[in-house]
Amino acid sequence: MSEAQSFIPTPLYLSERASARIAALRAEEANPELRLRVYVTGGGCSGFQYGFDIATDLADDDTVVELGDAAIVIDPLSYQYLVGSTIDYEEGLAGARFMIQNPNATSTCGCGSSFMV
Repeated sequence: MSEAQSFIPTPLYLSERASARIAALRAEEANPELRLRVYVTGGGCSGFQYGFDIATDLADDDTVVELGDAAIVIDPLSYQYLVGSTIDYEEGLAGARFMIQNPNATSTCGCGSSFMV
């Protein structure tokens, strides 16, 4: 008989590029309390869409994930859709943006900003 093993799910993974960008935003604003708010709303061409915002204030029911020099804030409704996702950051000819690779999504739109579960 094998022993039970505990598992603590990681709500989000953060790429090195995303972590560096959040840390840079904190430094630019000279505000160590600055966090990246990640949320999900209805809409987009696939049913749900991702959103990003800078957060300095927290609601009582927010989840804060500290990842090195970066911090992410997730509201309880969005949390369920984002568990296990990876947040990345890219800069290119089309501009700069945070993006999410979500293992819970059954389909996504072409630009990657909306998804369906």
